[in-house]
Amino acid sequence: MAQAGEKDLVVLGAGPGGYAAAFLAADKGMQVTLIDGLQKPGGTCLHVGCIPSKALLHVAKIITDSKDAAPWGVSFGKLTVDIDTLRRQGQKVVDTLAKNLAELCKRRKVEYISGKASFENSRTLRLGDGTRMTFRRCVIAVGSSPTRPASLELDSPRVMDSTAALRVEDIPKSLLVVGGGYIGLELGCVYAALGSEVTVVELTDGLLPGVDRDLVRPLQARVESQFHKIYLKTKVARLTEVKNGIHVGLEGEEVADKTPVFAKVLVAVGRRPNTRGLGLENAGVDVDAKGFIKVDDKRRTNQESIYAIGDVAGEPMLAHKASHEGKIAVEAMLGEPAAFDFQAVPAVVFTDPEIAWCGLTETDARRQNREVKVLRFPWAASGRAATLGRTEGLTKLITEPETERLLGVGLVGYGAGELIAEGVLAVEMAASARDLSLIIHPHPTLSETIGEAAESLFGPTTHVYKPRR
Repeated sequence: MAQAGEKDLVVLGAGPGGYAAAFLAADKGMQVTLIDGLQKPGGTCLHVGCIPSKALLHVAKIITDSKDAAPWGVSFGKLTVDIDTLRRQGQKVVDTLAKNLAELCKRRKVEYISGKASFENSRTLRLGDGTRMTFRRCVIAVGSSPTRPASLELDSPRVMDSTAALRVEDIPKSLLVVGGGYIGLELGCVYAALGSEVTVVELTDGLLPGVDRDLVRPLQARVESQFHKIYLKTKVARLTEVKNGIHVGLEGEEVADKTPVFAKVLVAVGRRPNTRGLGLENAGVDVDAKGFIKVDDKRRTNQESIYAIGDVAGEPMLAHKASHEGKIAVEAMLGEPAAFDFQAVPAVVFTDPEIAWCGLTETDARRQNREVKVLRFPWAASGRAATLGRTEGLTKLITEPETERLLGVGLVGYGAGELIAEGVLAVEMAASARDLSLIIHPHPTLSETIGEAAESLFGPTTHVYKPRR
């Protein structure tokens, strides 16, 4: 029991992980205080991340879908974009969701404090106004922030991070996106659809480093027609502001013009955990070399009273992972059987086409020298994909040869992010390829591609014929 004047549970950070933990703890009878630097709960994900980016991607998809209608004999007039209305509508979505979360805090009697806090010791916080707060337990869920290499530091409104890019202050004539990861590609797709001439620069030899290449290829083929240029194995050496934009120094064999000028530059090369300035050293909380807080499978730190979840607790930096960790932390602190022990944390890249995967990837299997059987079904053989005019997709299953057990699922194509849930369930439940092949999938749907991919383990499938050897 908390002592007089002592908070039962304090949650630092009101993003998807923080408010999930706070709400579950309140539902279980704990007195909860939720602290965040923003005026309303929701964190980075709601206010300057997942939600506003997906709102913009929705608009981009409307634009690209209208262009894709041309082969069907449907055409629309010249594109016009009212930036003010676009921003207002996006903010309306964010404000509505934030208001709902604030109301849920109120109904659950979760005390919400807008402000900063840092540790004085393992049981005491100092708030921004100088007051102290003691607690019985604390969950750290303060998330992460965009990072920028020193060589790309330039104090100019023309050089944006993802937060600034989501504000869509204008539609620049030309935009350089530094980083071919999911953030850079998603925002690159948005600005390209809105009318910017987008160039992407990636230091490695492929877009979306670490993602299976056969999933990336259909996306790269599509964005090559939407973007002005894509430079791989290329480094941005320097940024200099000039009268008409940002003068960029590029280093790469494929680059013809090594000193171009862009109206704006978006730096999207990664994120870092928000552990600096928290006073973790005062609380005696251990962090690793990258600044992530070290936790066990119950999300406990080395301090009995302190837990950590979400981006600050390590990769992958995903909102849904944070939410699950928040619930696990609360259940663990209450003595319930709980541990972070998942086989398939899904990941989705919300580009067009989308890419989604869960469990073991083919890339990871090769890296581990693990023998697997890979099953593929091309969407060119899908009736539903044909009706959508989007046959570039692919469904792949990673299976264990001896048992036929499903180890991983990968998808690229229209709506892949919605389809991956079946794969997550199958991997977590240790389903076999035969299990998936025996499920009756509705026709005509894209979900059929999962069943037919599984069926291919046992010979020719209904829509793809391969002669028996």
